[in-house]
Amino acid sequence: MRFPAPLVEGRLVRRYKRFLADVEMPGGEVVTVHCANPGAMTGLAAPGSRVFLSRSANAARKLPWSWELVEADGTLVGINTGHPNGLAAEAIAAGIIPELAGYAGLRREVPYGKASRVDIVLAGPGRPDAFVEVKNVHLLRRSGLAEFPDSVTKRGARHLAELADMVAAGHRAVMLFLIQRGDAERFGLARDIDPAYGAAFERAEAAGVEMLAYRCRIGLEAIAVGESVPFAS
Repeated sequence: MRFPAPLVEGRLVRRYKRFLADVEMPGGEVVTVHCANPGAMTGLAAPGSRVFLSRSANAARKLPWSWELVEADGTLVGINTGHPNGLAAEAIAAGIIPELAGYAGLRREVPYGKASRVDIVLAGPGRPDAFVEVKNVHLLRRSGLAEFPDSVTKRGARHLAELADMVAAGHRAVMLFLIQRGDAERFGLARDIDPAYGAAFERAEAAGVEMLAYRCRIGLEAIAVGESVPFAS
């Protein structure tokens, strides 16, 4: 996924109300920007951090700037949770995720379960449909270990249960954890943050839901899905 225009660097003043942040621009002006991230953003919202913004081409938009990247511990981290679904679809179509290769059709935001939508459905002749849920990951509290979730997520636990229902119905179901940082060497669950999600993960895995984790390559011009990372024991 390439950014349509060069990103603009700024300095984070503060993040507040979950979806807003104040950023000092290169000329010293402080602007309010959209933060497309409902999570806690632990370790990624320290005042003074270098951040990188995109500007919308829609002149009518109330907040023209969007927060895309932050530099944390010398690493660029993608914080926009609106990107992972598109990144995953792009990577699947390009054959970058071999576990999800070989399907002829890909649909996004498909209704399923109990009034939910699954991020991706893959279909092809001679094989069951694959229901793929994508989760954005950027929490890293220990060197090399990416974790999910960074806050309590009842919705995430429900998604795991719905994927397990798809397996019971004869389909294939996959949870794809997409890590928007390149310094992750392993992936694990933040059970101390949300024990209920950890329990839901175990139930879904026992029911046959496949679990994948991939890290991204983050740059100022583009974000792309890179390599798979192992699950921490």
